[in-house]
Amino acid sequence: MAGVGRVLAVLLLAMLPGTTTPAVASPAAPHWTGSWETAPSGTAAALPGAAIRNVVHLSVGGTAVRIRLSNRFGTAPLRLGAVTVALRRAAGPDAVPSTLRTATFDGIPTVTVPPGQDTVTDPVPLPVPAAADLLVTVYTPGDSGPATYHQTALQTSYLAPAGAGRAADEGGAAYATVISRWYYVTGVDVLGGAAGSIVAFGDSLTDGNGSTPDTNHRWPDRLAEQVRGNRLGVLNAGISGNRLLHNGSGPSALSRLDADALDRAGVRVLVVLEGINDIKGTPTADDVTAYADAYRALVARAHARGIRVVGVTLTPYRGFPAYTDAREAVRQRVNAFIRTGGAFDAVADADAALRDPAAPTRLLRAYDPGDHLHFNDAGTAVVADAVHLALAGMR
Repeated sequence: MAGVGRVLAVLLLAMLPGTTTPAVASPAAPHWTGSWETAPSGTAAALPGAAIRNVVHLSVGGTAVRIRLSNRFGTAPLRLGAVTVALRRAAGPDAVPSTLRTATFDGIPTVTVPPGQDTVTDPVPLPVPAAADLLVTVYTPGDSGPATYHQTALQTSYLAPAGAGRAADEGGAAYATVISRWYYVTGVDVLGGAAGSIVAFGDSLTDGNGSTPDTNHRWPDRLAEQVRGNRLGVLNAGISGNRLLHNGSGPSALSRLDADALDRAGVRVLVVLEGINDIKGTPTADDVTAYADAYRALVARAHARGIRVVGVTLTPYRGFPAYTDAREAVRQRVNAFIRTGGAFDAVADADAALRDPAAPTRLLRAYDPGDHLHFNDAGTAVVADAVHLALAGMR
């Protein structure tokens, strides 16, 4: 894979503004690049008076960070009484000593975020290495109504129910309640010399369902490991249950494209694995032209921002309760468009990589966590390999 890495590095450098000779380009001035993301998927009940210590795993490092926070699905103003960030110790809610920093908003340590809006902290001077775990702690002093969150975190985070003053705790003793969602935090940008970021855009297959919790084995995490040497961040904009054509869990792909992908810092490539929930869901979505039009619209909007797009074929799911032969025929026609329709800058054929050669409408057993739809840890590694190769071959 070393050759792939060299090709990918040259390709991504060529896409940086002002770079005309990527093989000999001088290092760029420090700039902001996305290092971690989760896409808001809905709301949960507010946690008034609590401090929520979200654990997030960076892809690339830098000399400072800024935190993205969201009240996108809220119905009332969100009062954030304190936001802190720190490097996490090996496990649990404890911070590495002397790394905890208070985030500010225009120089003030508190902020009120209007309903339907996102906000970003001021730069926080905290050097962070690649592949570091951060603790992003959010204290909500009152009941601000429904809390914007990401449901399927596959990451243990922590809660201090009596949170006043606890956001500044280096120790985690007050954080005795374990949670499995990310509340309010939706991104971490880093300041440094990264070459840019790749956004993985999709549904539960990208969100990581089927992979082992607390291991960072979603396929975007595995891709981040592969491209880390090329100074590329990888952002996971997957939402379990999300759809290409219709609202499902979270807004449809076309509705959320800007906020969850194109508006993120330093984006160079968008990787799209989305559509299986339309095929197997209700209402019936069997018009392949609608899928083609949606994919073309995603690509056109990305290209307008100078962002390349990789299309990923939809993977087999025979054995899953929603499977029917008629829906399988739709999947095959959609995949034919992804492969040969000319919409994408490159194609990652995850279908070919994961299917059982003896029964191509099924996942190979070695990649199936048991539900016949999602990917286990071995399967996520195969998807990452397919995407990595597609990135290197991008025209």
